[in-house]
Amino acid sequence: MIAEAWARRRYKTAFVNKIDEALGEATETESWLDDARDAQYLSTEEFDALDSKYISIGQMLSPMIDRADDFCKHPPATDYRAIPRVEEMESTCEQSSSIEEFFA
Repeated sequence: MIAEAWARRRYKTAFVNKIDEALGEATETESWLDDARDAQYLSTEEFDALDSKYISIGQMLSPMIDRADDFCKHPPATDYRAIPRVEEMESTCEQSSSIEEFFA
């Protein structure tokens, strides 16, 4: 769903819709994790590890909805293939700090 949102970023409403669907799927996954823990399919440690990942995903998706304008900057007629790509950062550390700053 997130890849679909990115592909449809020409249209803010379509982008927000797909990110919202991804957030809904993440919430459903949280429910399944609760059920798996309650049925003792997962240990407390396994549940805690997976639940913290779910929380991280939700913390990334929610701001994407709130800041959709940052992702949907170009008009619908834009040919994204013609826009030069931003060079990727050299180190993983720099990427992590940029991601954390973006979602702060």
